[in-house]
Amino acid sequence: MKKLPFWPTLIVGIAIAVMIGLGVWQMQRMAWKEALLAEYASAADRPAISWPQVPDPDALPLYRRSGVTCLEVTGWRSSSGRSASGAAGWVHIASCRTGAEGPGAQVVAGWSQRPGDPAWRGGPVSGVIAPDSTHLIRLVASPPVAGLGPVQKPSPEDIPNNHWAYAVQWFLFAAIAAVIYGLAVARRTRSPSSA
Repeated sequence: MKKLPFWPTLIVGIAIAVMIGLGVWQMQRMAWKEALLAEYASAADRPAISWPQVPDPDALPLYRRSGVTCLEVTGWRSSSGRSASGAAGWVHIASCRTGAEGPGAQVVAGWSQRPGDPAWRGGPVSGVIAPDSTHLIRLVASPPVAGLGPVQKPSPEDIPNNHWAYAVQWFLFAAIAAVIYGLAVARRTRSPSSA
């Protein structure tokens, strides 16, 4: 019986161990994400908070009610989005100056069928804190401002929790690697030895 080749066996063994480790890590992240989503789901029932001047990336107050005074709109961006009734259109986001200190605030002013900038120039606004890919958080105005329509309400249900699928994927990769390597070794042991 031929001995297992040392280096290929070591490399494949390390690769399989890494893939299993990644699968376990994804399962741990799944538990963390489920706890985070449960916290976000309960946020709507908690009291309103002050708008955070500098949000903590590790403890974002997502889905909490809040308010801010937009002293001046310094810019607009529009992105495709849906109204509260599900109609496709444009969501209008104002960059607001909130005072001399801090980075200001991003305010989702509302929804319309056209991408042009709304006439709103600022003022007090209240709503729900939602995630923002560029600025970490933004305030979704409720009610909307400047004659705009309401946007689709931000919900923690929109946050994906794919960690179980990723864990299964890593475990399958590990199993496939083990099977393929086992077949390769079996084929090598059955082949006639060279003289």
